Amino acid sequence: MPSPITEPIIEFDRVRKTFGDLTVLDELSFRVDPGERVTLIGPSGSGKTTILRLLMTLEKVTPKADPERDGGVVWVEGKPYSHMEKKGRLVPASEKWLRQRRTKVGMVFQQFNLFPNMRVLRNVTEAQVHVAGRSKEEAEAKALDLLDLVGLADKTGEFPSHLSGGQQQRVAIARALAMDPDILLLDEVTSALDPELVADVLAVLRDVADTTSITMLCVTHEMGFARDVSDRVMMFDGGRIVEQGPPEAMFSEPQEARTQDFLRAVLAD
Repeated sequence: MPSPITEPIIEFDRVRKTFGDLTVLDELSFRVDPGERVTLIGPSGSGKTTILRLLMTLEKVTPKADPERDGGVVWVEGKPYSHMEKKGRLVPASEKWLRQRRTKVGMVFQQFNLFPNMRVLRNVTEAQVHVAGRSKEEAEAKALDLLDLVGLADKTGEFPSHLSGGQQQRVAIARALAMDPDILLLDEVTSALDPELVADVLAVLRDVADTTSITMLCVTHEMGFARDVSDRVMMFDGGRIVEQGPPEAMFSEPQEARTQDFLRAVLAD
């Protein structure tokens, strides 16, 4: 019996993104299924982080400044994300539309991006109260559960400056999860950490992958982590997908010479 057709939770449809004379995404099309964990690998400048920034609406698919050179459509949960419908056609999304649509997308950044003037607990409750509209009591209960999940239940009253980099990143993970996103974006979340702090952060993310059905789109240079948590690995270069497949195939028997060269260099480091 054929498996049911699943509507993708993320779809890029011929997305082209440029910065000046540099084409970062070149007619890029791909789909991510609900609950799928996809890792993006490739050299710096290959377009991986731009994909995450488009999903966080930190970049626009078709900015007003250069509508002729950029284009395509991003879809999330079956609805246009980069665009909205107006008089039967798709037009670039308004800020109001983007605010509504991005509530189910959470992101953990390289540099933590915690509020330095807020203690840990408030860092995790602030958006819950002011964006999600939860009561302070409800937000704090959820924050405490998540801080316990990431191993920081005893740090609720600390300021970020009193935490290690690894602890700050775990707070950032708790903050992202507190908004109950359907999609979690991870942008090189261990790149700013000292090597001895990396393992704790990756262990938390493995727990999230193992215990939730959240869709994860991850940019990382940690190939062991990519192998452990991914359903699919996508190799990028020049704004295009060079090769993709399950992690066992991608890391053991990559077919494309560009993928082989990249993995040889990364694994040697």
